[in-house]
Amino acid sequence: MTRLARRAGLAGAVALVRRAGSVGALALVFALTPGLAHAHLVDTRLGDFYSGALHPLTDFEQVLPWLTLAVLAAFQGPRTARWVVLVFPLALAVGGVLSLVLPPPPFAPVAGVTLVALTGLAVAAQLRLPLAALLVLAVGLGLLDGYQNGAAMVATTDQFLFLSGVTVIGYAFVTLALGCAIAFLAGVGGWRPIALRAAGSWVAAVGIMVLGLHLVSRGVG
Repeated sequence: MTRLARRAGLAGAVALVRRAGSVGALALVFALTPGLAHAHLVDTRLGDFYSGALHPLTDFEQVLPWLTLAVLAAFQGPRTARWVVLVFPLALAVGGVLSLVLPPPPFAPVAGVTLVALTGLAVAAQLRLPLAALLVLAVGLGLLDGYQNGAAMVATTDQFLFLSGVTVIGYAFVTLALGCAIAFLAGVGGWRPIALRAAGSWVAAVGIMVLGLHLVSRGVG
């Protein structure tokens, strides 16, 4: 039964990675491109689509929650995790569109850090979440990060291309990270989930610390 479970997990991981297709390959090119620290200046060189795709990858505060969400989804099993691949990019797109019509919500920074901390805690505890709870986390992170990326556009930016780039890179990143996490967990060795749980605990600790700083700064202000 253990071998069958491992094979099923590997099969699910392979299916997820294959589903990324050419989008996944494009994401790897982005991730390995040197000089990403200057990606906010690529509008005139690569176009607004590529600018939107690169923009989230230059912000560690976005990449880390995406990775943590993928690990949490992997702990739920391939069948449940597939929903995150569908829902998260859609939430990014909706959040980006909302940035065009709504002012920045004052609760966004605290809400974002809170979701990161909760996701890290869930990974650290290796929680088996109901599908609805997992999707709430995915939608919340997607909406907030989509809004943050959309708000970074300037007047000359092609909004459709930029937001399309953000959505595509969100899909590719989460799909690849999720596939890798599922394959990693399906490997031999009981240390594998422990390693991911330890990483989740660090994410939770950082999230809680940043949340505390936010609250203290608001209290002082």
